[in-house]
Amino acid sequence: MKKILLLCTGNSCRSIIAEALINQLGAGTILACSAGSKPTGFVHPRAIASLKRNGIACAEPRSKSWDEFVGSSFDLLLTVCDNAANETCPNFQGELKKLHWSIPDPAQAEGVDEVVDQAFDDVLQRLRERIEKELL
Repeated sequence: MKKILLLCTGNSCRSIIAEALINQLGAGTILACSAGSKPTGFVHPRAIASLKRNGIACAEPRSKSWDEFVGSSFDLLLTVCDNAANETCPNFQGELKKLHWSIPDPAQAEGVDEVVDQAFDDVLQRLRERIEKELL
C-alpha cells in the first residue's frame, strides 16, 4: 500500500479534505495522513461540511503537527499550500518523493454562507480532480 503524507501550514482545511478524499478514492491502495507545520489545533467546520455534502467519509479528523510523523515512512510527501511547500520539513523515513499542488485556502473566502461554502466545495473538486488524475 502506498503511503502519502499531506502537508499544509494549519492542517485545518486543504490537507484534511485531501486526506479524506485520498483515503476514500484510493481505498485499499493508498493510505493518506495529513499534518501541518503550524497546526491550528482545530479542523475548520466548513471543511467537514464540504466533505459531508460531497459524500466523502471523514471520521473524526484532527489538526496535528508534522512532528507526529517524524521517523515514519512515506512514499510521497504532498504539500497543498504554497507556504508549506517553502518550509523545511522534518526528516521522514524512506525514499520520499515530493510533490506540490498550489491550492487556494478556502478559509480565506469571504461573503455570505453560500459563497464561502462554494469556495470549500471548489477546493474539494479541484483536489478530487488532481487525485484522480495524478495519484490513482
